[in-house]
Amino acid sequence: MHKFANPAQFTRLADALLPWLSGLLVLLLAFGLWQALWVSPPDYQQGDTVRIMYVHVPSASLSMGIYVGMALASAAFLIWRHPLADVVARESALIGAVYTALTLLTGSLWGKPMWGIWWVWDARLTSVLVLFFIYIAYIALCDAMAARESGKKICAVFVLIGLVNIPVIRYSVELWSTLHQPASIIREGGIAIHSSMQIPLFSMMAAFFLIYVVTLLIRVKAALIRQKIRRIAFTS
Repeated sequence: MHKFANPAQFTRLADALLPWLSGLLVLLLAFGLWQALWVSPPDYQQGDTVRIMYVHVPSASLSMGIYVGMALASAAFLIWRHPLADVVARESALIGAVYTALTLLTGSLWGKPMWGIWWVWDARLTSVLVLFFIYIAYIALCDAMAARESGKKICAVFVLIGLVNIPVIRYSVELWSTLHQPASIIREGGIAIHSSMQIPLFSMMAAFFLIYVVTLLIRVKAALIRQKIRRIAFTS
């Protein structure tokens, strides 16, 4: 991965991948929405409310997955001083925050008809809200300090400290009494939902992941351009 520390090398790779990834994203998203809204049947208990799952589950998975990716990138920056790793972590944060906000919003929309309340301070919902605040705090910290090398290290350490919240989210429904249901899609015995729901759900998960990848490539390219402009302005 060290060869991609060269901004020109990364930009060439991103330019080559973006058209293909964007096209695949459009196809997957269109197919997933068609399956989720028109093909997938209503749930026998939840009715059409179950369709919120096709946005909520991908958003929830990516809100945690992106943060784990940021932690890995931050560790790579601290250990190997990989300059692109720091940029990837910083440019992932806003996308992760958006997915976390979408998780909270869709969860509330589902919770009102199912639980009779928009919000409850149980372990799962509270820990996801904490994750959202961690994202926001990291973004603010980077905006304030990332211009200095020491600031970049502080931001990376902050991400690694915040990583402790991810297992709390993952195991909250098992460790504490909570309204949120336990794992209902993939369990020890395998996939627990019908194939009519598997296809739209996994299609939407793939589409949401590609949204992250495409957006990240664009944001990293823009960040590298800004860095180049600042270097030119500083030396001139």
